[in-house]
Amino acid sequence: MIGKHVLAMGLAAGLSACAAAPVGPGEEPAPQSAMLDYIEPTEEPVNVGLAGQDPADIARYLLASGAAAPRLSPDGRHIAYRSSVSGERQLWVVSAEGGQPRRLTYGSGVTFFRWMPDSESLIYGADNDGDERESYFRIAADGSSEEALLPAVSNGFRSFGDISRDGRRLVFASTERNGLDFDIYATDLDRGETRLVYEGTYGFAARALSPDGSKLVVAETVGEDSDNLHLLDIDTGELSTLSAPEPRANHTDGGVAWAPDGSGFYFASNKDREFNAIVYYDMASGASETLTQPSRDATDVQLCGPGGRYLVFSVNDDGFYDIWAQDLADRGRPVRPPALPEGVYDISCGLETPRIAIGVNGWRTPGDVYVWNPATGETTLAVESSLAGLDPDRLVRPDSVRMLARDGVELQGLLYMPDAASREGDGPPPVIFEVHGGPTAQSMANFDPVVQYHVDRGFAVFEPNVRGSTGFGRTYTTLDDRENRRDSVRDLIDMLEALNADGRVDTGRAAVSGGSYGGYVVNAVLALYPGAFKAGVSRYGVADWVTALQIASPALKASDRIEYGDITEPRWLEFYTENSPIQLADNIDVPVLYSHGVMDPRIDISETETMVRALRANGVEAPFIRVPDEGHGWRKLKNRLFYYRREAEFLAEALAR
Repeated sequence: MIGKHVLAMGLAAGLSACAAAPVGPGEEPAPQSAMLDYIEPTEEPVNVGLAGQDPADIARYLLASGAAAPRLSPDGRHIAYRSSVSGERQLWVVSAEGGQPRRLTYGSGVTFFRWMPDSESLIYGADNDGDERESYFRIAADGSSEEALLPAVSNGFRSFGDISRDGRRLVFASTERNGLDFDIYATDLDRGETRLVYEGTYGFAARALSPDGSKLVVAETVGEDSDNLHLLDIDTGELSTLSAPEPRANHTDGGVAWAPDGSGFYFASNKDREFNAIVYYDMASGASETLTQPSRDATDVQLCGPGGRYLVFSVNDDGFYDIWAQDLADRGRPVRPPALPEGVYDISCGLETPRIAIGVNGWRTPGDVYVWNPATGETTLAVESSLAGLDPDRLVRPDSVRMLARDGVELQGLLYMPDAASREGDGPPPVIFEVHGGPTAQSMANFDPVVQYHVDRGFAVFEPNVRGSTGFGRTYTTLDDRENRRDSVRDLIDMLEALNADGRVDTGRAAVSGGSYGGYVVNAVLALYPGAFKAGVSRYGVADWVTALQIASPALKASDRIEYGDITEPRWLEFYTENSPIQLADNIDVPVLYSHGVMDPRIDISETETMVRALRANGVEAPFIRVPDEGHGWRKLKNRLFYYRREAEFLAEALAR
């Protein structure tokens, strides 16, 4: 069996002991008497096989790549983007006209980047193998020079904010003062001096500087899905609250765009409504005005073109995006967007150029970038992604499927079905439930190489958006809060039953897989509903909510109090002591593949170790892949190749039994 095969490979590579007690990211745990067998990734050949699609190995799918998070330079001449084509996340630059891209960085992996206002250089962040403790750097757009701006802080996490339009100031949030609370900092780039502007409590984030650099839009975390809206005077440190509604709402996740004259700013908010609308806040009157209210969530709000002529944003419809644009110089007249491949869009523009860059990540588009001129309608393909030899006609479009939970709540998910050429036999195919993390995230119609690989091997893949997911209204996102946590786990069972009635998949051969919060869901559903799934795959998930919430990173603690409850209060300590997967682990009787990164700052590796020990003590197959040079997920190609090959083998064997 595949579990024994994986464990045997670990024995051949050499075994180590892992402690059950929590350890800090990157720290080697002390050996314990109870040895825990695991394997670690090794370098392997790529083995892409013959030219064209080769479903025998996942390498070609993982090698399909494109531009991630593309950003148009302020002068509109270049596009910077992140790419993992080299095996790690690095920064690249290409002409907005297209052409040969140029690689700029060669470190351990870029976490974010922004153009400087002069278009001559960029600011970027990098951490150490996924530990999320970022250092900041400035690099010339042609790669000719680079300088360190802010080194990583041993007890501090940072969240980048914005750069002033004169290029002299950058703002960010950091926990370096006490290791817990996110404060707002400003760095004078001319002097190289950084000062604390405002002391926050838990989660404060710097969003967008006013054109003169004096005011900063600040978001205060209120749960996973919401925030309070503030305005901070950078010079005095005075914070003014603009919106702190009850019930809570989201104000800034969809972006913030200042008017060029500083008279106000545009943002997306679901205050007093279910879905994000486009709102304008007027600085003089202190009033907010709703400008556009789509029937679904608006996001990625941008003000584009000289004078801020065009208001551009995207609308999320069941995980498929649409581009909306309005000409503010013509009383908000709608502007027809370009025709784009289906998927998720990333908008980037500036006030010095009429050009707008749109990144496309869709079910068969790993990362194209189009440059659009809304004044002329001209659209060009500046960056074309590579499918690494895959046949695009074999890639599968997901169907949006809706169903009712037992309590009447409407649920949604994306279903990928294999075609006749990929399936074996005449009956319906086995199905893999792939659960997203968050919990306030959403499965979308973007390019997922692992999903497409499974589908081409004859498996159906279902990506459930259980209650608590975003994209389906503010109420839906709150339905899993606190005491209702297990209701979202139960949704998987109701979805499984609905798919059984639908008849397109074989629910008697179903596996459940997920990472992060999705990894918790795997542990929970297998423990709460034994017999529903034949196997599980849990990546860096939670076993014990008590320990997970107690040692969570500051970024998570800021929202955990509302999403899960304050673990320092006796009632929540008691609740999660009783309602953690580890308490019911004896119910799990199917094989589960576990994996975790040693450098993970969000969920400690001990959570996975705890589940592995519990299942193995009961004689349940629980292979464990331990990744020493990764944090919360797999960034590096070598680790992705190693891990997903083992995952594919595990699922194939488990669902064939």
